[in-house]
Amino acid sequence: MFNFLKKKHPIQTNAPVPQHIAFICDGNRRWAEMRGLPPLMGHQAGISNFENLVDWFVARGVSTITFFIFSTENWSRSEEEVNFLMDLFYTELNKNMKHAVEKNLRYRIIGSRERLPKKLADLCDKLEDASAANTGGTVAFALNYGGQGEIIDAVNAAIAAGEPVTRESFETFLDTGDLLPIDLMVRTSNEHRISNFLLWKLAYSELLFIPEHWPDLVKSEKLWQFTLDAFAKRNRRFGGGKKANYAGTKK
Repeated sequence: MFNFLKKKHPIQTNAPVPQHIAFICDGNRRWAEMRGLPPLMGHQAGISNFENLVDWFVARGVSTITFFIFSTENWSRSEEEVNFLMDLFYTELNKNMKHAVEKNLRYRIIGSRERLPKKLADLCDKLEDASAANTGGTVAFALNYGGQGEIIDAVNAAIAAGEPVTRESFETFLDTGDLLPIDLMVRTSNEHRISNFLLWKLAYSELLFIPEHWPDLVKSEKLWQFTLDAFAKRNRRFGGGKKANYAGTKK
């Protein structure tokens, strides 16, 4: 099924590459249900090739990759699913310790620790501390994260500091303040919304929505290449653009 994984795509050096890609990892349960599997198995499939995905993008010049894995709204899911996910995240973050060392990667876990199981919250701190000095790239997990909540917390922190803020100084109050602006946001499973994800960092992001479910994308080098090719075709103007001929005369 994945014969294309055996083919090595050449690493292009002339095409523009997003420095920060953010993924909304959607469709795990739908992927499982389509295959007659228990829905929770879709979450397991969603992490099955994660580290290879990270290594592939970093090798092509992407310096920061963020994954939206659990939102502040996801607590409304069943207790069985939430508990399964918390255990899955703990197992995965433990594996990431080794990955961080081997690949010189910095790991960040953004979002509130408050509702997380204590052992998971402690592991988040441990992974961040252990990889803080690594310089090979940054991997961020948005875990118990909500974009509006992050901004509200930052506003309150700025008020408490008692100083007027600029755009640059306000970022220092954000949980994501140390991360690069997002160049490309990719959402899987044919969903066309941003779902309260990294609202500040998405200000000038290119958006890419694809029909494949996340467990398909995480295993597919073909789809990884597609995201870079799609970005390279975008004309990013950041509010500027070509000069218009407002007089309407031909030139």
